[in-house]
Amino acid sequence: MRLVFGLVLLLGIGLAGAAVYMARDFFSQQQAQLAEAEAAKAAIVPTSNVLVVNKQMRYGQRLRMADVSVVKWPTAAVPKGSFTSAEELFPEGEEELRSVLRTMEPMEAIMRVKVTDPGEDAGVSSRLSAGMRAFTIKTDVASGVSGFLRPGDRVDVYWTGNLGNGNITQLIHANVRLIAINQSADEDNNNPVVARTVTVEVNPTEVAKLAQAQATGRLSLSLVGAEDEIVSGTVSINTSGLLGIERKQVQQRKKCFVRRRQGEEIISIEIPCTN
Repeated sequence: MRLVFGLVLLLGIGLAGAAVYMARDFFSQQQAQLAEAEAAKAAIVPTSNVLVVNKQMRYGQRLRMADVSVVKWPTAAVPKGSFTSAEELFPEGEEELRSVLRTMEPMEAIMRVKVTDPGEDAGVSSRLSAGMRAFTIKTDVASGVSGFLRPGDRVDVYWTGNLGNGNITQLIHANVRLIAINQSADEDNNNPVVARTVTVEVNPTEVAKLAQAQATGRLSLSLVGAEDEIVSGTVSINTSGLLGIERKQVQQRKKCFVRRRQGEEIISIEIPCTN
């Protein structure tokens, strides 16, 4: 009887130990899973809705609701000027659509600088900043940088004319933005074209200045580098400066006279100057 009791006791102790071990293992697994869940939760990046195009959109095309999709975008990396809702992009529904100003590839974020205001065409007027005006300058192969200009570039404008004492070339406007070449405002057109006219964005005072310059002389353009932030200063050169000719001023010797009467005549006699 005692033997049976001892065996039962040993069996009970063994089962209890196994239960404790299994419980400890279970809780360890639960803690590991909770730790993994917390780590995964911490790794989740906050997102925001951003409107993108679902197909390629080119300059001048009308942007419709069917061309737009909503995607989740990391909140910290949402491009500035993006649209986050259909109401914001289409405030008037499809009655007044926006036009595309720059080529957009599929899944590219729609930004305000890439589309016009609702109901506007992708023309020159849609590219003008507030308070600015469009002015057209006549050019040719030489004065128009030989076909390397395109809308969006910046140029320096030089005037060549005659001021009465010979020809002179002078910088009259620096870092002017081009908004159209000939009759095209498409910035995505990479085909070289000889510019017969270029349209620049200037304020009303500069319009008058350029109009006067174009009427009295010849305007030439100089292309500014895409990443060049330096604005050209005063630049002016004439023929003498071009050839390196220095004009020396000849200082005339001062002459002094004294007048004397000789009979009925008054004569002047040169004498050394004292001052």
